[in-house]
Amino acid sequence: MCTMNENVSKKLITEKEIKILSRNPYVKSVSTKGITYTDEFKQNFSKQNESGKFSRDIFKECGFDVEMIRMY
Repeated sequence: MCTMNENVSKKLITEKEIKILSRNPYVKSVSTKGITYTDEFKQNFSKQNESGKFSRDIFKECGFDVEMIRMY
């Protein structure tokens, strides 16, 4: 399962990515070091993940570019 308030990877998030991610309603905050997701997203993610949906699919359905957030 994907952790909710962890650094996305050892690679820093670029300023361009910060601007894009900041527009997502499920992002509470974002910096060069990581993304903090909203409580709504965390609850939604947990429910869907527990029902068997893959993390990658949940993120995509919530408007995230999975390559940008480094979900390969």
